[in-house]
Order: sequence, then C-alpha cells, then structure tokens
Amino acid sequence: MVRARGASVAAGPTLAAVAREAGVSVPTASKVVNGREDVAPETRRRVTEALDRLGYVRRPRLAGAGAPGLVDLVLHSLDSSRSGAVLSGVEAAAYEAGLEVVVSAAPAQGRDARREQGWLDRLTARGSSGVLFHPAVLSAAQYAWLDHHRIPYVLIDPAHEPPAGVVSVGAANWQGGVCATGHLLELGHERIGVITEQRHTMAGEARLAGYRSALASAGVRYRAEYVRHADSDETGARLRTHELLDLPEPPTAVFVCSDRMALGVYAALAEREVRVPEEMSVVGFDDLPEARWTTPALTTVRQPLAEMAATALRLLVRMTHGERPEGTRTELSTRLVRRASTAPPPAVRPSTYGPLTAQRPTA
Repeated sequence: MVRARGASVAAGPTLAAVAREAGVSVPTASKVVNGREDVAPETRRRVTEALDRLGYVRRPRLAGAGAPGLVDLVLHSLDSSRSGAVLSGVEAAAYEAGLEVVVSAAPAQGRDARREQGWLDRLTARGSSGVLFHPAVLSAAQYAWLDHHRIPYVLIDPAHEPPAGVVSVGAANWQGGVCATGHLLELGHERIGVITEQRHTMAGEARLAGYRSALASAGVRYRAEYVRHADSDETGARLRTHELLDLPEPPTAVFVCSDRMALGVYAALAEREVRVPEEMSVVGFDDLPEARWTTPALTTVRQPLAEMAATALRLLVRMTHGERPEGTRTELSTRLVRRASTAPPPAVRPSTYGPLTAQRPTA
C-alpha cells in the first residue's frame, strides 16, 4: 500500500462543517474541493479559507483494494522533447511501482489566479499520493499550500534553488560544464565562448562555473566578453551568437548550455556563412533527439532526463511511505556524447593540455 506522508486516521472536519463555516451549501463546497471552475471567485475564496481554517485535508487515493495509487506529473509544457523524456522515465518507474500517472500542464504564474487555484485544488481532488514537478517554477504560496495540505512532492530539474528541505533531482551540471569545455580545450581551442541561460538559474550557473573551472585548470584566460546570457530558446541564442561573431576577436568554439539554444547558434552561423565545425565548433547540453537530427550532428553533454524522472518517482514513493531521503538533492552524472560538430580550430593541431584537473569549488 502507498500511504501519503503524514496521513492520519483521526476524523477531521466534515465537508458539511466546511460549508457551514463558509456560509455556502454542501454541493458548492464540494465543487471547490473537487476543483470545479463553475464557482464565483469570492465564493471560492470563502470556501478555501474555511478549508484551511478548519484543517480539512482531502485524502489521497491509496494503492490497494484493487485500485492502483495515483501520482501527478505537472509539466511546464506538454510539447517538448524534454517533457517527453521526463514522462517516459516517470511512466516506466510508475509501472514498476504499480502506480498510475496523471499528466497536466501547469498554468503560467500570475496570469489567471482562478485557474492557478483550481489547478491546485484538482491535485487533491484526484486523491493523488504525491506530485512530481518539471521544471519546478513554484511560488512561495504554492510551496506553502502543498506543505499545508501535507502533499508529498519532488522537483525534477528545478530552475531555481528550492526552499530548504524540499526534495529535488537534477543532473551534475558543473561536471557537464567542465566536460564540454575540456573537450574543446583538448581539440586546441582557447577562444571558447559560452551561451548560457539567464542569471540565477541553477543549471545555467553551475554549467558556467564548470566552464570557468575548465579554463582555469588548462591555464586559459577567462574572457568576460565571451560569456553571453539568453532565454532558453533558439531566438535568444541566435542573437547572442551574432554578438560573439561581431567581436574584434571572435571565439573559434562555443559551449551552448542547452540543445534547444544550440539550434539558434546553428541558425546564426548559417546566416553568417560560418561552417560547423571547420570554422566554429559547437557543443550543446541535454542530448535531446534534436541533437542527432541537426547537420552536422551535435556534440553534446547528455543529462539523463528519463533516469532523473524515474529516480524522482522512486523518491516520491518512499516519501508516501513516511520515509525521508538522506539528502534533499540527488544528482545524476552527465557525460559527453561526441558527434560531428567539433574539430580543432583552423590551422591548429590538437592540444597537449592533457587531462583536466579542475576541482569543484566548495561553498
């Protein structure tokens, strides 16, 4: 049996008591509990406040008695390769655990408060044993709501540092940054640009730190003008690539901190008639299917998204049994996948730097 963390057998307030407290009918209170949207905002507010005030906890659906347990997987987008890899990993692990998975897309924050609240209500109305989020971009209020309702949850590859005590699974991003940059150094590149995500994202900062550590280990000067930040899409990376190419001394290689961004780099290089890899080497990060479809095929750092998702599901199952993981952050290893987008710089033979000895900085 899968039991929700902290579930109690003691009787709590009834839905009728909640309805009396909020001054509404029992059917109306039931609509709010079950995530129905045909409730006026003011009425929903009164019922929600009554639920919280009385400590009404909607019970999770437990495995057993012929019915499998449920877990929710909440994705930022349903139409990306990243989401597909995460769903594959969760489904495989859920099958092994005898669980069913409900998949939904999280509403954009700050755009529709009523839809955001209805989405949270439906999580408990379904009776899920717990929730997985990818990528987790939750507000402080949403974290508090989950904790208040005692819903176990795990974050998969969170964009930002989660609050203390929140369990998450990610990739060894610093290690991946060292690996990508080290590969380019070993080919003989010294003028290596990097296009990373906007500042203050966990993955972007760690990959950039790995890039800098690899340069320092090889004795290559860090050049701030070679570092560009962009949104995690093709458009931003394309613009940043043009900026790098416009420098008085442009790089001969670029480490791009996601495969999707690398597509934008390829587009900019094609516009400038810069050949890959003869005139510019490119390394991505993720190893999504797109990395194999590009021309030339993209050398990239593989982060095991499906394995990360499966690990998160197994951690969630343990939490529903009342266990707590030994640590709140689990990282899976990354590795370089060599394809056709990297080569020595023009007229430069492979480097003799030797093995990298970069050490991860300590906090």
